[in-house]
Amino acid sequence: MEICTKPGMASDSSRDVSDAMTKPQTAALGFRVKSGWAAAVLLAGSAHSPQLFDVQRIELSDRRLPETRQPYHAAMGKLETDSNKVNRRERVVRCIAQASIATLLARYRQKGFRIRRAALVVGSQIDPATIANPHIRAHALEGRLFRSVTEEALRRHRIRTEVLLERDAYARASAQLKQSTDDVRLTIQNLGRFMPAAAGPWRAEQKLAALAALLALQ
Repeated sequence: MEICTKPGMASDSSRDVSDAMTKPQTAALGFRVKSGWAAAVLLAGSAHSPQLFDVQRIELSDRRLPETRQPYHAAMGKLETDSNKVNRRERVVRCIAQASIATLLARYRQKGFRIRRAALVVGSQIDPATIANPHIRAHALEGRLFRSVTEEALRRHRIRTEVLLERDAYARASAQLKQSTDDVRLTIQNLGRFMPAAAGPWRAEQKLAALAALLALQ
């Protein structure tokens, strides 16, 4: 379990719109971070006229090691109390996240994109130490871990990041863009028209990742 190899990126939800670009184009990345993976969306253009260029699922855990998807869980949904197991799983998660982000950014550089900003949508930022229920605390610990390793990996590449809470992400976008929430939702919904049928539906995770990228375009 100590071995971390480059995980690659799944192709089930990917779409690459641009095959070749002649000069660097400023773009922004958005992520909806989940437990063990993240939806990633690349937007270029402006916040008021965004262009969808890529949609990916990136791995933040090792598929060969299912326990790294929920590293703080033990059997039967209990909190894992073995610190050695937790530490090993954390190391794998951090390694996988760094490799996934590095692979993603290298691919975008080859396509001619210049990325300086990113944003992450997460479910919660509650301090796990404040949660009494061990099972719920395990989920909070995992949320914090996958958020932090994604941020760390992006900052290693000098990409500024900010974090949004899912429950108020659209309201925040509405305020920053000076548009109604309905207009922001329509913009995000319309971006899904550029997803090919083979990439699957324009899911909630991809929409939130696109919303994060939209704010990072500002």
